[in-house]
Amino acid sequence: MQINWLLNWIMLIGLSAIWGSSFILMKLGMYTETHEIIFSNNQVAALRMTIAGLALFPWSLKSFRNLKDVKNLFPLAIVGLCGNFFPAFLFTFAETGLSSGYTGMLNSFTPIFAIIIGFAFFKNRLNNYQIIGLIIGTIGITSLSLSGEETDLQASFIHIGSVILATLCYAISMNTIKFKLSHLKGLEITSMAFSLVLIPSLILVLLTDTASVFKISEHALTGLTYITILSVVGTAFAVFIFSVLIARSSLLFSSSVTYLIPIFAALIGLMFNEKLNVMQFISMGIVLSGIYVANVLERKKTA
Repeated sequence: MQINWLLNWIMLIGLSAIWGSSFILMKLGMYTETHEIIFSNNQVAALRMTIAGLALFPWSLKSFRNLKDVKNLFPLAIVGLCGNFFPAFLFTFAETGLSSGYTGMLNSFTPIFAIIIGFAFFKNRLNNYQIIGLIIGTIGITSLSLSGEETDLQASFIHIGSVILATLCYAISMNTIKFKLSHLKGLEITSMAFSLVLIPSLILVLLTDTASVFKISEHALTGLTYITILSVVGTAFAVFIFSVLIARSSLLFSSSVTYLIPIFAALIGLMFNEKLNVMQFISMGIVLSGIYVANVLERKKTA
């Protein structure tokens, strides 16, 4: 039991680091250091989904052959669309008007939506420690969002709304995995979900004339490298680990990854000359306190 609990935390922290870096990788796929456009937001999203789908395709063939109940196809399609396809386009669009760090902060709406959907549609209940931890974590995220030198509030609200819609999609996907697909292995869920959106992704790569970028931009190969890292490590591998984590732990614990993502995003931002102030460090501490209350204290109570 102790080993399983420790492994869950290792997976949670590892995922947070991977996804915390995904926002800057999106940006690097779209723009050069001097903010010249390389790939458009839609091209980045389409490439991301296509490369991830192709990377997982060999496993999807085996998974589909072993799929015993065709009724699983509908929830798998929900995971493919809501957990991957739609958010990929929504997040890259958001980053045309928001900074990568602020986008990562807004991503923390996910646990709130996950709990609401779990309660409304799947009758998932929370204990007092989890509710308190969720409140503390939300306060920390709000404080972190407002503690930067600029909060991008001058950007169009459609960019902010696109992130919120993406987090709603994530919450739908998480609940679907937890309550409808927990009998499947993480690799099976991930590979089949991506394969179901592979063809639409390929079509969008062609429709957005992605190939022309290599003719007009000398930075195309560099941008593609960042997108490939984002696709293979930050998408295919990370979603597989996340599927395993959801099956192994509680919905709140797995969704806590979105509390840690902004922290890693901020630390990674230091490498790209982004500054951190004292209030941001305090806010990070509040976030970590919420995770501790919701998961560690709750575990000690039930041990």
